[in-house]
Amino acid sequence: MVNRVEKLSLLSEMIAFARTDENIRNIEYNFLLGVAKQLGISRSDFDYLFQHPVTYVHLKSHSERIVQFHRLVLLMNLDSNSTSKELVKLHNFGLRMGLSHESINRVLDLMESFPNKVVPADFLIDIFKVQYN
Repeated sequence: MVNRVEKLSLLSEMIAFARTDENIRNIEYNFLLGVAKQLGISRSDFDYLFQHPVTYVHLKSHSERIVQFHRLVLLMNLDSNSTSKELVKLHNFGLRMGLSHESINRVLDLMESFPNKVVPADFLIDIFKVQYN
């Protein structure tokens, strides 16, 4: 299970990703707040992260890294106009998490074929399982 420091790191990373296009829209903020609630992080701690990002903590669990990558994919696709800058940043986040280059590329390529570019969780997991085994 992910500890508090890791949870704050996950949220801080997501906030940084959402800021790729300089400002965070309401839909992105609400999505991030929902993730914070899911992780058991208070609203005040969540809001604090916007001004005081925490240091990146590498997740030990491969499955937790896949879940975090999926969150980032969902966050990126809240905006129907994903930019190449966001795709590069998402790719780099995935690599920094230690995910397979081939799997990341496959997810990004297949994303276009799904409604609203949202890759279903089970499909995404299967992509990473192939590379992990």
